[in-house]
Amino acid sequence: MSAVHYAERGAGSLLLCLHGIGSSSASFAPQLDELSDAHRVVAWDAPGYGNSPDPGEPPGMPGYAEVAAELIKELGEPVHLLGVSWGGVIAIQVALSYPELTRSLLLVGASRGSGRSPEAAERMSEQADLLAELGPEQFAQQRAPALLSANAERALVERVAETMATAVRLPGYRYAIDAMAATDHSARLDEVTVPTLVLCGAEDTVTGAPEAQALAEGIRDAVSVSIAGAGHLANQEQPESVNAWIAAYLQIIERLYT
Repeated sequence: MSAVHYAERGAGSLLLCLHGIGSSSASFAPQLDELSDAHRVVAWDAPGYGNSPDPGEPPGMPGYAEVAAELIKELGEPVHLLGVSWGGVIAIQVALSYPELTRSLLLVGASRGSGRSPEAAERMSEQADLLAELGPEQFAQQRAPALLSANAERALVERVAETMATAVRLPGYRYAIDAMAATDHSARLDEVTVPTLVLCGAEDTVTGAPEAQALAEGIRDAVSVSIAGAGHLANQEQPESVNAWIAAYLQIIERLYT
């Protein structure tokens, strides 16, 4: 699979950011801006998204993790992995398959995968059909409000929609959807050995508190935090809160484990 495009800023320990299923590296602007004071922050465009080339075939979740691992090796050191939503599911797969490349997990609005129930898998699969029917712009306009809290500023809703419209396309989006629909990490969460922070928007109606709780209970010694005033995309809606938790957690991890 071809190399992926990524944005990079700052110096220090490496923080690799994996975006959600309807987004791109642009969604990590608040983290690139604020966390790069202390860290080398890298945000990818996943295969088939944004400026990254389309995969030649469906990667499946192990395939996305393999590409992430190749990028980590290229960057030259093990990483703290920040994964939002689908990116969090990939991050868990990386931690399971490549523990030697993973220093910690920072999961925002993540889940165990949509393969945990036929209904969840079907709902996920319907999104790819909707993109094919509506096209990226109309799809993004319809989808963006559900990813944020009811009181999200209009400018943020528009920014999320714009990022989505420029990031998603077929076949990449369908490949990602299929990977999510086929994944259920439930039985393997106790195999995650790295320190893990689970962040969930208090108003997240996409994955929400039940999934955050399942991750926090399944991963040994995980720390779970609810982010007030945020929906699914907490890193964009409440960046100060999310960045503060990430910065503090990484400071603790690096003091204890280095």
